[in-house]
Amino acid sequence: MITQQTIQAIQDRVDVLDIVGNFVRLKRRGANYLGLCPFHNERTPSFTVSPSKGIFKCFGCGKSGNSISFVMEHEKFTYVEALRWLAARYQIQVEETAVSAEVRELQQTAESLYIINSFAQKFFEQQLFDSAEGKDVALPYLAQRGFQEPILRKFGIGYDPDKRDAFATAAFKNQYNRELTQKAGLIAYRGNEWVDNYRDRIIFPVHNSSGKVIGFGARLIKKNDKAPKYINTPENELYVKSKILYGLYFARQSMDKLDECLLVEGYTDVLSLHQAGVENVVASGGTSLTIDQLRLLKKFTKNLTIIYDGDGAGIKAALRGLDMALEEGLNVKLVLIPDGEDPDSYVQKVGAQEFRNFIAHNKKDVVLFQLEVSLRDAGSDAARKAIVVNQIAETISKIDKAEDFTKQQDYIRKCAELLRIDESGFTNLVNKFIRDRIAKQESKVPFQEAQALAEQAETSPVSFDDQTFQLLFKDELQEKEIARVLLEHGHKVWNDQLIADYVLNELPEEELIENTTVLSIIHAYRAQLSVQRPVDPNFFIYHPDPAISSMAVALLYFPHEESRYWKSEQNQSAGYQQSLFKQDWKTFARLVHKDNYDELSNYLLTQKDTTNEEAESAVNYLKLRKVRRLLLQNHADLEKAPPEQQMTFLLTHKHLKDMERELTAKLGTVIIK
Repeated sequence: MITQQTIQAIQDRVDVLDIVGNFVRLKRRGANYLGLCPFHNERTPSFTVSPSKGIFKCFGCGKSGNSISFVMEHEKFTYVEALRWLAARYQIQVEETAVSAEVRELQQTAESLYIINSFAQKFFEQQLFDSAEGKDVALPYLAQRGFQEPILRKFGIGYDPDKRDAFATAAFKNQYNRELTQKAGLIAYRGNEWVDNYRDRIIFPVHNSSGKVIGFGARLIKKNDKAPKYINTPENELYVKSKILYGLYFARQSMDKLDECLLVEGYTDVLSLHQAGVENVVASGGTSLTIDQLRLLKKFTKNLTIIYDGDGAGIKAALRGLDMALEEGLNVKLVLIPDGEDPDSYVQKVGAQEFRNFIAHNKKDVVLFQLEVSLRDAGSDAARKAIVVNQIAETISKIDKAEDFTKQQDYIRKCAELLRIDESGFTNLVNKFIRDRIAKQESKVPFQEAQALAEQAETSPVSFDDQTFQLLFKDELQEKEIARVLLEHGHKVWNDQLIADYVLNELPEEELIENTTVLSIIHAYRAQLSVQRPVDPNFFIYHPDPAISSMAVALLYFPHEESRYWKSEQNQSAGYQQSLFKQDWKTFARLVHKDNYDELSNYLLTQKDTTNEEAESAVNYLKLRKVRRLLLQNHADLEKAPPEQQMTFLLTHKHLKDMERELTAKLGTVIIK
């Protein structure tokens, strides 16, 4: 694990403007910066960055966060990957907590493999573009296939010469470890000598999601019936075939923006489509889709379009992994390229625009397509048709997420029509497969754990029987306002004390707060206040708990900009202020027309500082909720109380009503949501 000291050093050094500005063109708007959101397509800028608070927010799609979460979201990194990326950018040495000798050895091996692969990629690329053999043999072959230099450079394509030990000699000359170089799949020990594993082949580097080379695919140039057409890196600490999608690093931003992934089979399919401008494409490498690959895709989009050859083998390949894709909640479509073509040859034949049109107009629902193919194969054989019914029912049963219920029902209706069977009976069959799967899963849960869960469900306390009470007093906005006041104003001083102290001391029982993230922020604030006074809001913006961090960023809104002219005239009359603004209207309009927001900020009204009122109001709203809860409880007790005790409850009621009126008067109005 990365040490807390390293994480803190990254947080202290990181500059949100520098990080976001690396990916988004920003223009200054007063104290903040504005640009086009990188997370959704928009023409009018709504993506705002606040350098002072170290956060960003898009008012179009709602995404918000800090520097680390921006890198995670934009580059689709994990938290640790984002930290390492930022550490490398700011040249911060990453320190890690003590780990076992085995884990340390694995980490060191992985780092060594990265270094060797990087050297190999540069060597192969240099051989392709600069060596005589590369220019005479490899480049003409690639040019004949339609590939141009920019796309080859982009993907780092290379060539290993037709010599037994060209790469091995270069690697040993640079003192790379023989065993690790062999582990990387680059060399082999044959006939008492080290030789190249990929000689006389075009080399396709395989990158992970952060752009590091983790392995290679090597394709023969010359025809050789005794040798495989492709050789891939053997599995090692970096290269695990079931977790790799070729081209993912280059496709991730396009997939995220277009909200669709095109899946093809081979390396050259990816290169040709990218060269044509179709960039949201990855390759499975000709293997069945795995659960890890599907989850990789799901980080970017839920819409998967499979593009395979239109022959029988292509159809079968496209349908492999279908059930897993549906189980993961992906929306799967299928496009079959006309017979005799593959995506590589077809896009070069018809061009980019025609290829896009073909994809758009020839998408088939993969479940319905599978049913049509199966029915065609079954023909009039009743027994085979019965097998098809069961297979398609089991496939549909994998769509069992609550949000996909409508999709599942739609499939049941359409498939029942195609199968010409009763819809209700088909529904029962689908439900049977769902029940069987649940029963199988439950059988794996230890008996004691299952019994404890059942008892917990039976004894879970519910406050009061009155459901109206739950609806009446569950007020998310008031609870979040408490958290916002702490984060926004907690460090400020009011009446010789921190506002945070006032809020936390005046806060009624925290059991009133039902939002668990708000409660976590309050508990974390109390704890941090004991070691840091005042508490830095960055503690919450960069909190390791993503729920706390996300809410902190969402609550730290972007206030109105402060007007220097308006502030300088605060002592003047309201009428003078209005006339000042009207007299300067032409200047104001000219600045708007010229998009001069730096000067325009001089003419914007200053937001009144209402810090103290906000803190008091937030606390009083929660107090009012507590009083009303007590009133409701007291009323319920009064109805059940014997006559001799009723006076006590009536006096309690009067006291609570007096408190309610007092709080209502302070708040100025009564709002019940």
